Amino acid sequence: MTHETDAALATRLAVEAGHVLLGVREELTARGAPSWQVMDTGDLAAHRFLLQALTEAHPNDAVLSEEGKEDPRRFVSDRVWIVDPLDGTNEFGEHGRSDWAVHVALWQGGAFAAGAVSLPALDLVFSTDPAPVLPPQQREQPRLITSRNRNPYSAVVVANALGCDAVRLGSAGAKAMAVVVGEADIYVHDGGMYQWDSAAPASVALAAGLHVSRIDGSPMVFNERDPWLPDFLVCRQELAGPVLDALRSDRRHR
Repeated sequence: MTHETDAALATRLAVEAGHVLLGVREELTARGAPSWQVMDTGDLAAHRFLLQALTEAHPNDAVLSEEGKEDPRRFVSDRVWIVDPLDGTNEFGEHGRSDWAVHVALWQGGAFAAGAVSLPALDLVFSTDPAPVLPPQQREQPRLITSRNRNPYSAVVVANALGCDAVRLGSAGAKAMAVVVGEADIYVHDGGMYQWDSAAPASVALAAGLHVSRIDGSPMVFNERDPWLPDFLVCRQELAGPVLDALRSDRRHR
């Protein structure tokens, strides 16, 4: 029997949880269920699937999930899976939207050991192994990707300073993967986020060779006792300096 690596497990479970979500969405939409029912049912189904699968594969590992109860083992365990069973819940509840994701990441020994982000409606998955290959950047102006429903302050600062074109998407995973595939060059967010929102996207972006940090330039640190991790920057390496300079300059002048 071939041993499944952590990265292979993360990738497989992100894909399979996505299949669960697609099934829930198709069935409930066909029944004419309201969007809140589609969202809540999907969240719970994907969470239960991931928790059971991770427990079966690695019963001694801790799990930090958006939909789960606090697992106190994560404060003493060396291996902690950080998952968001459905990132972009509102988009999932809107029939036809594809900007929602499943996040699965493993934090071990103070660093990512594995991670995957699936975009089930697009039949895409991105993993730390094999890592994505970044395409060359050929745009004259950087393209910044930002939240669908609001403009985070940091995104406005960066867009103005660098003369960015801007596009909008829902899920944090979808936005980060847009940078990975070259559809955007910068994703910056502030003002509200948890560890499960950014863990898997950060792991894949780092594996792809992108710059990943807090918006003050400090490293992303996961499995902290407080799950709140409110800001996130993913961008191409050549843009990291200008982006962080713009954010620092703004802080100095406020």
